[in-house]
Amino acid sequence: MTTTAAKKNTKKDFKKIIPDAFKEYVLEHGGSPKSVFKFSKDLKMKEEEFYTYFTSFEAIKSAIWVEMFAETLSQIEAQEVFNEYSAREKFLGFLFTWIEVLKKNRSYLLSLYGSNSSQITSLPKEASEFKDKFKDFANEIILEGKETEEIANRPFISEKYDEAMWIQLWFVFQYWLKDQSPRFEKTDAAIEKSVNLAFDLMGKSALDSFLDFAKFMYQSK
Repeated sequence: MTTTAAKKNTKKDFKKIIPDAFKEYVLEHGGSPKSVFKFSKDLKMKEEEFYTYFTSFEAIKSAIWVEMFAETLSQIEAQEVFNEYSAREKFLGFLFTWIEVLKKNRSYLLSLYGSNSSQITSLPKEASEFKDKFKDFANEIILEGKETEEIANRPFISEKYDEAMWIQLWFVFQYWLKDQSPRFEKTDAAIEKSVNLAFDLMGKSALDSFLDFAKFMYQSK
């Protein structure tokens, strides 16, 4: 006799099955399925059951972006040394790990975003939730950087740091899609050089020191 627990264990996890099947379809056909009806039929499920898990193909693509972000976070946070990193090192660590996660899905990503570079000059709608989650992560790094004075707190400009880090991440993604170098060595170099430049710009510069000194002298009169 089959127990209730056994039945639960054999229940299909469509929250995972559907994205995996979607990626496989994209890899085989070079684009999204033509209709939810046909896609659901191929999965041997009713169309209305599909909507229990996802409302559209865009929702599936969004879930895939979020899953890649979550996997990246899980990997870097599993490293004990990560908490000891500076803000710069944490962002570097995130980007290097993120690219490793993207490599597992490179053919899928190329199918959707690689055929025409003009497609990704602006953010695809399905990456919006990923962007929000990344900016939350970026703001944690920025806050830590400000507390350690690795990042300068500049009026008005500081509020845009998270958007600047997002633009940098999206640049890395586009660069990686086009990278033909062995082991994506050029992408690794682009990450390191762009992050170093970004943190040099966000850090306290000679100009900041001069302005602080000028302010001190003015207030000391």
